Amino acid sequence: MATSTVTMSMQAERERRVAEAIHSGEMEGLHVTAAGREDAQEYIAGRIDSDELVARARARYGLD
Repeated sequence: MATSTVTMSMQAERERRVAEAIHSGEMEGLHVTAAGREDAQEYIAGRIDSDELVARARARYGLD
């Protein structure tokens, strides 16, 4: 798991992109679980990077 310092503008951009991804999935009839949303918040805050976010999602659904 990689951590980094994200600026407020980077955090806002990450939040916008996560919201767009969730919305897009919901438009297709998908649901983001509470665990998925928690992981997304970790990403937004900069506690994990995008690679870790994807790895967690893949592991959660057995896609490793």
